Amino acid sequence: MKNRIDIQNKKARFNYELLDGFTAGIVLSGTEIKSLRQGKASIAESFCEFNDSSELFVVNMTIEEYAHGSHYNHLPKASRKLLLNKRELKKIRQAVKISGNTVVPTRLFINDRGFAKLNISLAKGKKLYDKRETIKDRDNKKQLDRVKKASIRH
Repeated sequence: MKNRIDIQNKKARFNYELLDGFTAGIVLSGTEIKSLRQGKASIAESFCEFNDSSELFVVNMTIEEYAHGSHYNHLPKASRKLLLNKRELKKIRQAVKISGNTVVPTRLFINDRGFAKLNISLAKGKKLYDKRETIKDRDNKKQLDRVKKASIRH
């Protein structure tokens, strides 16, 4: 099976300092996985949270309705359960209890066996001055690359 579905959350690296990463499976229905295989999903505004029974769910992840689905179609912004082992869930839950930490999805993909996977990261929110620093570093890198390219040509 082709592994061409690779949906990134580009805002996550800008808005958060990513601390630790995990790969989780997702519980999906038939129309959800069919729509996902067509690339009709977004994780830009999504986040993860625990429910009362210590299960981790991804909230606000958008998977568009399947075009050929009938009344069996799914809700586009439903909460979806993430599949991790107990040790990983315990580690994430303890880290989230620390104030300022959250769990953010960074990448949605389909693995070699055809299963939908979600890379999640333990993250700490950046302050405004940290975001400005990131922008400044990126601009400096672009300018340095331009200078290097121009010096190679001459």
